[in-house]
Amino acid sequence: MRYYIADLHFFHTAMIHSMDCRNFKTMEEMNEYMIAKWNQKVRHNDEVVILGDFSWGNAQETNSLLERLKGRLYLIQGNHDTFLKKKHVNLNRFTWVKPYDELSDQKRKIIVCHYPIMCYNGQYRLDEAGNPKTYMLYGHVHNSRDEELIRKFQEITRQTPTVDVQGNARNIPCQMINCFCMYSDYEPLTLDEWIVCDRERQKSCQAGK
Repeated sequence: MRYYIADLHFFHTAMIHSMDCRNFKTMEEMNEYMIAKWNQKVRHNDEVVILGDFSWGNAQETNSLLERLKGRLYLIQGNHDTFLKKKHVNLNRFTWVKPYDELSDQKRKIIVCHYPIMCYNGQYRLDEAGNPKTYMLYGHVHNSRDEELIRKFQEITRQTPTVDVQGNARNIPCQMINCFCMYSDYEPLTLDEWIVCDRERQKSCQAGK
């Protein structure tokens, strides 16, 4: 099984008091909750693709954290992953560390990057039933004003007509999913779980207008 999650920010106290206003009293409480949610879901042979901003901790703290998390880990580098520059960090815990990649997940193409990509590779690809064959998974923007702008961009894109290579009229596909950890209550999710999570969140946003 493969899971995805973004912007955990282990050891980052600012996530509690200012940026995300996470509902924890201390950084230690936040860390322990996120570790528990992770290990309740992920088994040792599962894969977890971390979409950036994993740890704000020092080398010792991050190494200890990596030893406690289950699964085979893959890291898409985020702007706050400063631990990568520290000496003595055990990067062998990651199968790879990259700024960007294109993966396959149950015959679907997955674009993974910490930063949202508005026009991503394979965006127009659909299967015979008209379902998306490519998804763009990202992080970075958390639940912010920028994320609201991205949501509006997707709405406009999906309402914009185009003509495919066969000459058929249809609207432009756009399947971007913000895998922000707070959207899943800090639990890594499969692609299909993120699709459902994102759909429900978009419905909630529409209802709140």
